Formats: sequence, C-alpha cells, structure tokens
Amino acid sequence: MIKKLHDMGMRSEHAYMAAFASIGLSIATWVTSLNAEPGAGIARADRWGIFIGEWAPTFFGLGLALSHYEQSEGTLLASVSDIRDERAAM
Repeated sequence: MIKKLHDMGMRSEHAYMAAFASIGLSIATWVTSLNAEPGAGIARADRWGIFIGEWAPTFFGLGLALSHYEQSEGTLLASVSDIRDERAAM
C-alpha cells in the first residue's frame, strides 16, 4: 500500500501536512459546532472535535511509513517531478 501511494506521487511531506491540517480542522469544527449549535451543549462539540482529531495520528503514521520507504528507496530528498522524470526515462 505504501509503495502504491508513493508511486501515485504521495510523499511523506503530504501526509504530514494533512496531519497538521487535521489538527487545525479539529479545532475549527469544535468551535463551529459550539457556536452553531448552542442548545446541543459542549458534548456534541467535543465529539466533532475528537472525530476529526483522530485523523491526525493516521496521517502521521502514513507520513512515517512513506518516509521509511523513501529512505530505503533513496528518494527522500527528491521532488515528485524528479522521480516522475526518472521513471519516464526508464
């Protein structure tokens, strides 16, 4: 699965950015739910924040797995376009 993601152009940096975005989105959904649904209470806002917040560890795990794959393949510091150009030349 990691090889397939890497072949499709996903890099460890992309997964790490998604993880940090998920953290920000978690906070945003918590605040939005708290303000948009005043009668629902803080419990519903907490559930929304926790639901979105659980995505971050998944993205961090994918980023770590992709980083290990990139290190073993030797493409950790290469850009996506460099890798595509190299594969096209083969």
